[in-house]
Amino acid sequence: MKMPKGFLFDFDGVVVNSFESHHSAWASAFKELFHKEIPPFPKEMAGKSPMKIANYYCSTIHKEDKTEDLYFLKDEHLDKYFKTPKLLPGILEITGFLKVKNIPYGIASNATKQFLKNSVAQLNLDFTTVFGVQDYDKPKPAPEAYITLANALGFHQEDFKELWVFEDSLTGTTAAKLAGMIPIGILTQYTKDELTKAGSQFVFPTVLEAYQYLQKYM
Repeated sequence: MKMPKGFLFDFDGVVVNSFESHHSAWASAFKELFHKEIPPFPKEMAGKSPMKIANYYCSTIHKEDKTEDLYFLKDEHLDKYFKTPKLLPGILEITGFLKVKNIPYGIASNATKQFLKNSVAQLNLDFTTVFGVQDYDKPKPAPEAYITLANALGFHQEDFKELWVFEDSLTGTTAAKLAGMIPIGILTQYTKDELTKAGSQFVFPTVLEAYQYLQKYM
């Protein structure tokens, strides 16, 4: 097997464990806006755009008309009360490896741009090309996020079939597949069978195992 031409990363659940960072911001914003405790986060919302998540939370108390208010307040809380997410295994290793090999890589996430910038800076990560939800007209599961990133990295459509996309959600896996790229599943929240069914061509527990695979077989 030959080395892929490029590597595209989702952020939440692939590069970092950011559940607490996001959940605390959603919870405090929900409490400020509605004076209620926020309901549990459902697994099927993982990887969705923040606006869709805001709409879900509002729908649980029949306040869908407040979706945009909650979305913007959560983004404000996420920045104001920023909690650095936890780095997941293999990220430093694989980015160092790709840099030495001069293989392009970057991030395309449904998270907000400011959260991505804050996290990359606080964790001192070597990602210079980063796109967030404000950069797309249609967030994942539409393919625009990964097409935007691939184009920014200098790739053309004929290259897409040789790009690996690390994803932990079904939403993101669908986006990578629709973009004509190679989805690589990370077992943060879904099972191997679920990710494979969604389109993942390989599945690894974390990016660390993917990095080890690349070193051994490519």
